[in-house]
Amino acid sequence: MSKLPYSESAKSSATAESWFSSWFDTPYYHILYKDRDDKEAQTFMDNIVHYLNLPEDAKILDLACGKGRHSIYLNEIGFDVTGVDLSENSIAEAKKLENEKLHFAVHDMRETCSEKYDAILNLFTSFGYFENEDDNFKTLKAIHESLTEYGFAVIDFMNVHQVIENLVAEELKTVDGIDFHIQRKVLDGFIVKDINFEDKGQAYHFVEKVRALTLEDFAQMMEEAGIYLLDTFGDYKLKKFHKKESERLIMLFK
Repeated sequence: MSKLPYSESAKSSATAESWFSSWFDTPYYHILYKDRDDKEAQTFMDNIVHYLNLPEDAKILDLACGKGRHSIYLNEIGFDVTGVDLSENSIAEAKKLENEKLHFAVHDMRETCSEKYDAILNLFTSFGYFENEDDNFKTLKAIHESLTEYGFAVIDFMNVHQVIENLVAEELKTVDGIDFHIQRKVLDGFIVKDINFEDKGQAYHFVEKVRALTLEDFAQMMEEAGIYLLDTFGDYKLKKFHKKESERLIMLFK
């Protein structure tokens, strides 16, 4: 197996109090979101690799891969895939499925990879987690610098306009016998989700915070970083992006 180009201290570069370094590393995160649509995710992967016209031997980086559902599928359809995530527990699970062309590693998305990739995919709103806006810029730069000369990157983000307009302030979601009490709000430029629940007699509280970045925000950061925004899509079928109607904001750049 080839040596993975990532620092073993990746997790230490995230502060201990970062919401994502604690919440994503718990089993409850995966329980709450266990009903994600794998078929929809696979359709998106099929559509995007077809659109990018990637060669059969293309090397793909799945950035913030979680337990690797997208990585695994991309590998199944023939690509050489590396999945990286800050969550040590998620990566430990994903590593059980490694093979010669599928690898997983702990990695901080703000850091440039030492290897170059033909495609880098950042999926399911796995961007904009940081309190410091400079860290989002660092992430974009790191993605750009980790591409091959002819490589492409894709960020699949929420359409902030749609999310805010349709924000559900309170929700009760029961999964595996656990009642997740969820509250949502827009605060200081972030979309914030408070998650409270009890399990086995113990009370838990977690927070998700994602910066409410618009297409204009991304375009400005990309221009400053010397990145070329090539196209935008509004859903996983790659229909054009419309601010008032689209479910997603999917950006293709290099």
